[in-house]
Amino acid sequence: MAAVGRGKAETLALRRRLLSDSCRLFYPEDPIKIVRGQGQYLYDDEGAEYLDCINNVAHVGHCHPLVVRAAHGQNQMLNTNSRYLHDNIVDYAQRLSETLPEKLCVFYFLNSGSEANDLALRLARQYTGHWDVVVLDHAYHGHLSSLIDISPYKFRDLDGQKEWVHVAPLPDTYRGLYREDHPNPAGAYASEVQRVVNSVQEKGRKIAAFFVESLPSVAGQIIPPAGYFPEVAEHIHRAGGLFVADEIQVGFGRVGKHFWAFQLQGEDFVPDIVTMGKSIGNGHPVACVATTQAVARAFEATGVEYFNTFGGSPVSCAVGLAVLDVLEKEQLRAHAASVGSVLMELLRQQKAKHPIIGDVRGIGLFIGVDLIKDTATRTPATEEANYVVSRYYFSNRVASAVSPDWEGTAVLLLPLPLCPWALRATEGCLKELASGPERGRGPPSVYPHPDSTH
Repeated sequence: MAAVGRGKAETLALRRRLLSDSCRLFYPEDPIKIVRGQGQYLYDDEGAEYLDCINNVAHVGHCHPLVVRAAHGQNQMLNTNSRYLHDNIVDYAQRLSETLPEKLCVFYFLNSGSEANDLALRLARQYTGHWDVVVLDHAYHGHLSSLIDISPYKFRDLDGQKEWVHVAPLPDTYRGLYREDHPNPAGAYASEVQRVVNSVQEKGRKIAAFFVESLPSVAGQIIPPAGYFPEVAEHIHRAGGLFVADEIQVGFGRVGKHFWAFQLQGEDFVPDIVTMGKSIGNGHPVACVATTQAVARAFEATGVEYFNTFGGSPVSCAVGLAVLDVLEKEQLRAHAASVGSVLMELLRQQKAKHPIIGDVRGIGLFIGVDLIKDTATRTPATEEANYVVSRYYFSNRVASAVSPDWEGTAVLLLPLPLCPWALRATEGCLKELASGPERGRGPPSVYPHPDSTH
């Protein structure tokens, strides 16, 4: 594709002049000017093709024709707010309800994951009459002030921890308190949540909710041990709180085996609230909160209307329906399972050859590669991880990312689109994990995490 419009240098100069430096670029030493996307690929202004291993929003692939047609067709007919009767919003709610446990049967539509988590917080507080929140260490739940407050990943660099926020250990069986050799890591980590709850109650405070990503991503692609959620839910419910499952980054079939990542914790486990975003609209700003009749009725009892100007619009719901259609027609859940299985096996083969790979973890197309300096201490190989990302970009035209540098963690993230061709495009790139500095490297840089905004 030929270069169009202004040159990259001019665009970069305008951005630096007009946008805040806090709005960071990927690869700031040599930013990519992306002008087109298709499937699992991005294309820059000079026509270079990049495999997109960083974008967990273009869930069914960039510019999927069915999704594009759905948005365009509805835009030509009507786009207004949800105060008017329209079939799209009820059709969409019905389709979503078919993917969830029967108990989760009331839906609110919004524009972003941050809005969804903010509403979930309001719902929990209204239903319980309590205020405090328990979260996991290193968690990130969104960029609104209310969510920065419950996101240790963010608040530790800002105003610090509020007195109503309580942090439990991350259930990380590779680096955490209880590791892979523990006989019952799920019970041990759940007991840590109980310990936090007890401490809160001793202070005379009350728990409104436990917020958790069903698979913590910003923290380094963590897979909580099976049974952890049900035990935590028991502790939280006994304290009068609700369990909120944040599926914004990991829902809609990414894990392959199930439609929702919380379902990995067992068929009988049902959260009180589920929040959705990112992949729900394949790039269109759509989000959703699903909850129970009881929680919704308590919220309604305030007499205050919940209205979102753009949430649940005919266009947004048409897009959401189209994404569900693509997931079903192209069997992308099964694809995520099969491709993820092959990727994991390829990565494990590399791990067996190269001690720098300390851990390979994941399920479906939610995969992380933990790089270490030595096996005894598991010291994170942060510089080496940045090198791999840099080499992917400068040599192989692969856009990828490293997890945020909490405590020096170095986890390569692979949130691939669920496209049918992602495996073939990715397989050759995995060999770059074995590359050393002698093969050359691009300029060092700081790589922001793809999840730094909801």
